[in-house]
Amino acid sequence: MRHIISVLLENEAGALSRVAGLFSARGFNIESLTVAATNDLTLSRMTIVSVGNDNIIEQIVKQLYKLIDVVKVTDLTATEHIERELLLVKIDVNQNTQADIDKKIDEFSAKIVDVSEDTYIIELAGQSKKINDFLDSLGAFKILEVSRTGVTGVCQRRES
Repeated sequence: MRHIISVLLENEAGALSRVAGLFSARGFNIESLTVAATNDLTLSRMTIVSVGNDNIIEQIVKQLYKLIDVVKVTDLTATEHIERELLLVKIDVNQNTQADIDKKIDEFSAKIVDVSEDTYIIELAGQSKKINDFLDSLGAFKILEVSRTGVTGVCQRRES
């Protein structure tokens, strides 16, 4: 099962490496990883997407708490949460494909952020499934480049 793990950690050199190392040392793949400072500049939030059964994820959470830099760990998958990912995709556009591409952009509520003579750069934010569905819908068109941020998320309810 896919799990989204949110880790609040001290914003210190090497903290990211220690967390990622915990996963690799146990042979678990990180499907996506995002990290940035929070409203408290001494803390960063790292959001990790990994696949494993509940027992494996529970062990990972316990191991994360043993790391000195870790303040809090939340398995967002086990809570009501909001998750989002950002996609930037560059597509080849010409007179024959422009109308169809514009239709796809409207269908998915995406946004054109840059236009050149023969390309669009499109932005789309949403759950990973929406991003995947959008990319699949563009299969008939020439995708030149794809960049995804990876998942980030927060609990819907206030935690005490």
